Amino acid sequence: MRIFPYGVKSMNIDPERERKLWDLCVAGDMEAREELIVSYRPLVFWIAGKIRVSNSDLKQDIIQEGMLALINAVDKFEPSQGYKFSTYAYHKIHGQIINMLERSEKRAPVPVPDEWLNTGYDYDYGESADDEWIEASSAVSRLEGREKEIVSALFFEGKKPKDIAQEKKLDVSHVYRLRRSAIAHMRLWLGLEGGNA
Repeated sequence: MRIFPYGVKSMNIDPERERKLWDLCVAGDMEAREELIVSYRPLVFWIAGKIRVSNSDLKQDIIQEGMLALINAVDKFEPSQGYKFSTYAYHKIHGQIINMLERSEKRAPVPVPDEWLNTGYDYDYGESADDEWIEASSAVSRLEGREKEIVSALFFEGKKPKDIAQEKKLDVSHVYRLRRSAIAHMRLWLGLEGGNA
């Protein structure tokens, strides 16, 4: 039984079977593609269950958007890159759902760039490293307003505080304050030392 982060279970699919499915899928086998999509479908429901929305009618839209993102992730995943699909898919699904919600609230979306998935991090440190990465990314997605903008620009776009300050017409010290505040919030959400940055 394959376990997703936080104990979310997929169908019975052992790693060897999954490797074979990816080989077949990359070669264009539609049945292998379908089996992979079905196997990872619980990840969509787990992510959707973690997103709280005031309008309960949006839940079905969230699941639908998540499924579209999962299908897209299966179609674009390159096993030869050495990343774990669950990590790759998590970011694709979560990012697309958040973008959909922001569009539905008529706010400018904060896109989840593909660079998040290709930052040079080695994902072969075991499940706990994947869990930490997913938890940290989830905490970033909970940030709002300027804090979210600053953290995304610093950590995911690789921008320098000075450049962000110029771009957003802020004092550089304000950028540092926003970063400290955002890190404090994320540490609190992650249960790290009461949120002290």
